[in-house]
Amino acid sequence: MRTYQIIFFCLLFCISGCTHPNESSDKEKTLHIKEYTQKQTNNPYTFHGIKEPTDKVNFLIVGVDSRGEKKSRSDVIMVAQYHKKAHHLRLVSIMRDSYVTIPAANTAYPKNKINAAYYMGGPELLRKTIAKNFHIDIHHYIEIDFQGFVHTVDLLAPKGITVDLPQSIISDMGMQKKPGIQKLNGQELLDYARFRHDAESDFGRIKRQQEILLTLKDTLFSEITSLNGVLTLPQLAKNLSEHISTDLSIEDLIRFASDFTLHPITDIDTLRIPVENGYTNKRVRHAGLVLEINEELNQEAMRSFLIEAPTPVNHE
Repeated sequence: MRTYQIIFFCLLFCISGCTHPNESSDKEKTLHIKEYTQKQTNNPYTFHGIKEPTDKVNFLIVGVDSRGEKKSRSDVIMVAQYHKKAHHLRLVSIMRDSYVTIPAANTAYPKNKINAAYYMGGPELLRKTIAKNFHIDIHHYIEIDFQGFVHTVDLLAPKGITVDLPQSIISDMGMQKKPGIQKLNGQELLDYARFRHDAESDFGRIKRQQEILLTLKDTLFSEITSLNGVLTLPQLAKNLSEHISTDLSIEDLIRFASDFTLHPITDIDTLRIPVENGYTNKRVRHAGLVLEINEELNQEAMRSFLIEAPTPVNHE
């Protein structure tokens, strides 16, 4: 899951850990939070985000279950749009099994699950895939792995995050908890968000990811305004710096973090892609079970949500 693709964490916490006075200004031109695969500009892995506009900025948030391998599939894919003037956030969760066209896939199968795009070409190919299938431009990306989420939750909320825990998740994850309102630590919260072994499957995961994001947003801004929160920021930054990769420069981080601090985000709208009645379940030989999306319906939903009007499409 990539609850931890929480843009707030990445922008607010990375800044305090990346502006050390001993760092040279040349090295700070780009943020090498985590060494990324091949950095040459002519390399297909190099991220080429569209030039940032003056009003709305789209972030590609990628959550990765990385265990040291060179390639891994993205477990969660989100597009977070920050409206600079309105200080509003719109969050689109794209289901990883969405069956889409992957540009320049160099394979006998031009269509695959969207998380295969990340496996084949990192954030850049995923950016191109979103542009191809949904006609949405991406300006920046933030990638974070599971351990970054776990450490951040435990530092930010040492007493845990409150959720309504069902028995099905307790049994599946082997949690020593009772059903009902419970506080979960970082690892437990990750298990809660990743659970998919019920009738809702990945659709339930998306709901929990968005639920946790909203809860963590409130926790974050409550903490950073307290003395304890201010003292904790350097450690949060240090932990996150080991688990994050982004194209954002130090100057970008300072700019966004300052804006978020001065003008806290109070409204967050969410959308799931594919939308309700915008897909069919299908099995294909090379990809297994997929969500074959209605391209026209989902493109219109994405456009309406991010470009024309901030009206959520899903009403589940």
